Amino acid sequence: RDPLSDLDILEQELATYAADLDIAGGAVPLMERPRVVVLNKIDVPEARELAEMVRPDLESRGLRVFEISTASHEGLRQLSFALADIVRRARAEAPAPQPQRVVLRPAAVDDAGFTVTRRNGPERPYYQVRGEKPERWVRQTDFSNDEAVGYLADRLARLGVEDQLFKAGAVAGDEVVIGPAEGGVVFDWEPTMHTGAELLGSRGTDTRLEEGHRPTRAEKRRGYHDLMDAKATARDELWTERESGRWTSPEDEER
Repeated sequence: RDPLSDLDILEQELATYAADLDIAGGAVPLMERPRVVVLNKIDVPEARELAEMVRPDLESRGLRVFEISTASHEGLRQLSFALADIVRRARAEAPAPQPQRVVLRPAAVDDAGFTVTRRNGPERPYYQVRGEKPERWVRQTDFSNDEAVGYLADRLARLGVEDQLFKAGAVAGDEVVIGPAEGGVVFDWEPTMHTGAELLGSRGTDTRLEEGHRPTRAEKRRGYHDLMDAKATARDELWTERESGRWTSPEDEER
């Protein structure tokens, strides 16, 4: 081995690496940092002779040379002191660190943690949901599992996503994207029903994943409006029965 050739190769590799290295914060560029040359294995006679031969050439390049043996520990103490001195001088020459102001920005008390935005797509408008929780939940969901999809729908409803979709003007059958416009999870929105348990399927099923006929947008809208009309009719009938005295509320019984 030729230590001089090895050193030249190492210097070239470091220079190439330094060109691609982004040094930030005022740090000294890699190729301008202090360096020493360490010749190892001097416990072997041939290696000691080689070290003594190349030492003058290395020192002529302005490099400090240390001959050591990691096996016998020869020269390690001197090398340690030299490196410690380099670190001490570098710290003394470094500018004093500037104190940084720490700014805490707590989330607003009414921050839902997500946003719902109506956007114009190439073919039709869609609604985009962005937020750390809903985007993480859809990434964690196995959409081949009906129960997992139902659980996701429940979580989104509890978070308030459906309420915000209603407020933004979304109706059944509208396209919803959770996440970025490119690469997000896209689906046709089917609002979760909070009443009318007899109309719901069993837990772990999702009609959006059923095989067979896939309703059109017009059919979905008709179904949605029919459901809303049925709920309104049911509420009117209950109110009429209460007014006629056919049933009373717990508050009425207490009075």
